Amino acid sequence: MSGINYVTKETLDQMREELSFLKTKGRAEIARAIAEAREKGDLKENAEYDAAKEAQGMHEAKVAILESAIATARIVEADSIDTSKVSILCKVTITNMANKKTVTYQLVSEKEADLKLNKISVTSPIGKGLLGKAVGEIADVHAPNGSLKFKIENITI
Repeated sequence: MSGINYVTKETLDQMREELSFLKTKGRAEIARAIAEAREKGDLKENAEYDAAKEAQGMHEAKVAILESAIATARIVEADSIDTSKVSILCKVTITNMANKKTVTYQLVSEKEADLKLNKISVTSPIGKGLLGKAVGEIADVHAPNGSLKFKIENITI
């Protein structure tokens, strides 16, 4: 991740909790798995040892990603958001100009995105297309399946 990572205070707290767990209990579990595999004999032909070492590498990569995300995190407060234009944490109601379907999304950071909860990332094609638009404007979104046009109906917090 590069640049600034805008998150809510709750998400930053969750990220810090997860990092703490990974650095303590997570690392201890990995070390135990490696020790158990090492006890089983020849390391050259020990698939369990190889798997444990690979899990350790993935675990450390996840720790590094979380540390980077936390280091670049900036907390966004809902009361400081200008709803005259679409920005992060705004709930925006849009109408697809092709099929006239209306949906409301909340624009959030990549870490908080969850389509089931209608939370989309500001870095997604739709999120990027909506940023900075005002009510009544048409957003031209370049998605993988082609170009889509959305009319901004409402912007709230």
